Amino acid sequence: MKRSIVLAAAALAALTLVAAGCGDSDEIPADAVAVVDGTTITRTSLDELLSRAKKSYAAQKRAFPKAGTSEYQSLQTQAVAFLVQREEYTREADDLGIEVSDAQIQKKLDEVRKQYFGDDQKKFEKGLKDQGYTVATFREDVRSQLITEAIYDKVTNGVKVTDADVRSYYDKNRSNYAVAESRAVRHILVKTKAEADELHSELSSGGDFAALAKASSLDPGSKDQGGKLTVTRGQTVAPFDKAAFALKTNELSQPVKTEFGYHLIQPVADVKAGSVTPFAQVKSQIKTQLESERKNSAVNDWVADVEKEYEGKVQYAAGFEPPDTSTTEETTSTDG
Repeated sequence: MKRSIVLAAAALAALTLVAAGCGDSDEIPADAVAVVDGTTITRTSLDELLSRAKKSYAAQKRAFPKAGTSEYQSLQTQAVAFLVQREEYTREADDLGIEVSDAQIQKKLDEVRKQYFGDDQKKFEKGLKDQGYTVATFREDVRSQLITEAIYDKVTNGVKVTDADVRSYYDKNRSNYAVAESRAVRHILVKTKAEADELHSELSSGGDFAALAKASSLDPGSKDQGGKLTVTRGQTVAPFDKAAFALKTNELSQPVKTEFGYHLIQPVADVKAGSVTPFAQVKSQIKTQLESERKNSAVNDWVADVEKEYEGKVQYAAGFEPPDTSTTEETTSTDG
């Protein structure tokens, strides 16, 4: 299999992972790492998730953090937060009227089996086992993924971007679509002014610019092209930029000093005027950008509401509490 099909780490990829507020841990069952509004998150589910993460690390030839290290603690904390949030979102899905059927789950399993295992059930089950899954636990992760995707679709369903919105954005950000002046030039870069003066004399006497550039220039990006390159206004160092756009076409500059050395510059074409990319050419791009931004905003607002709703409703066993997020939101997810 060319890439991991572990879905545990990706199940909440569409949504921002946040740590819910902690509650009293006095009544946590002995086999639990957390309790979400009465529902237990078992140590077994955490161990299974970390086991799959370890197998994924091994497949990527990455060293898995050792127990007791800060790296392991961080990974464990993220895994617990993942499991807590998965339970929260399962509950929220019910409130949103979201249902994931067995048929939907089976369809996803069939797709994975066909794509990665040639539609061979035995190979499929072995592949899952190799990554720490049973078919049953994999079904649960698929279910969680489908729930998350459905929540995203539901929460962002009302996001709209009109043509007027797109046009307004373009007009306000027209400079982002401006194309600066450009000019085709050729140049030779050398280390010392004495070298530059000597080359200037040769060129002024009819020397072959392309041959001298190939033989003498220190600029690897242009020397093999006889010193030719196209420069855009403001994109090169200031002395070079000034000379390149001030010289007449075919006029040879005096040695121009920059931080790289000394340049002899000769424009080979007139300055190409700058322009602004027409609205029609970027309309679709802008609309996609605005839709993405607004959907992300809608999801972030929804996640914040869920976090607030579960404040005080999540209890953690000692050693499994999330870090203090009073000033910084937790935005990481378990890297399976």
